[in-house]
Amino acid sequence: MSFFKRIFSSEKKETLDKGLEQTKTSFFSKLTKAVAGKSKVDDEVLDNLEEILVSSDVGVNTTLKIIERIEKRVANDKYLGTDELNQILREEIASLLSETKSGEESEFKIPTNVKPYVMMVVGVNGVGKTTTIGKLAFQFKKAGYKVVLGAGDTFRAAAIDQLQIWADRVGVPIVKQQMGSDPASVAFDTLQSAVAQNADVVIIDTAGRLHNKVGLMNELSKVKKVMQKVVENTPNDVLLVLDGSTGQNAFEQAKQFTAATEVSCLAVTKLDGTAKGGVVIGISDQFQIPVKYIGVGEGLEDLQVFNKYEFVDSFFK
Repeated sequence: MSFFKRIFSSEKKETLDKGLEQTKTSFFSKLTKAVAGKSKVDDEVLDNLEEILVSSDVGVNTTLKIIERIEKRVANDKYLGTDELNQILREEIASLLSETKSGEESEFKIPTNVKPYVMMVVGVNGVGKTTTIGKLAFQFKKAGYKVVLGAGDTFRAAAIDQLQIWADRVGVPIVKQQMGSDPASVAFDTLQSAVAQNADVVIIDTAGRLHNKVGLMNELSKVKKVMQKVVENTPNDVLLVLDGSTGQNAFEQAKQFTAATEVSCLAVTKLDGTAKGGVVIGISDQFQIPVKYIGVGEGLEDLQVFNKYEFVDSFFK
């Protein structure tokens, strides 16, 4: 099925449309001004477009890549009308997301050959890490999986308490120890408990500190090694949670965490209520790490599996 003929589930898509409303409105109001009075895509339009993409938090490098591709199309077609610009942008952004292997799935699924599926969640404090874990637990449980949580952020009492609240709310078991305990010990106990309970999904929280990259790297490496004593080849995913509303700051966090540990996928939260949704495009392109989940609202259902086709469709709708 071609990109432009895809049919999306209505309720989920409406939430996504609403969540990206501010980004879309901001982007297209700027774009409309940029092409006002212009009949074709010329150097001035491209300069304005470059400024719009950068100010929409797509990022400088990704913006330059998009502009370069459009310049090639202008050169090949000789005449390109401004009324075609939306369609071209849509195609080029979809193409960029495709290159990063960002998902085509729309459902919460785990690999059929992995049990338990173990996800370690990383990210700085304040990005919505604990909330994302709670919503993931809800969505996986709703999909029919047995879920166990591990409170591995033992450096903040609030982190343990918050995860307990989410575990109670969702109705899933949690493994925790006292504040200040060894995070690797919590991870070990969590996996042992999950195996004993024949759980399908294990989600382990980690400390949200980044002031000492070497310390964080050592800590996360230790957690991984200890988990592998219980279940080989774990974790199956290291999920980095980023706050989309922080724009370029999210880029910096991604840079720091990808240097500190092997991040395999991303969750971009708080995309509702911000005009910085373009950050999803830039981060996905620059780090070549797939965006797996996006947060587009406060509700339990508002954490969605990222689908690049749905995202681009909502962005340009």
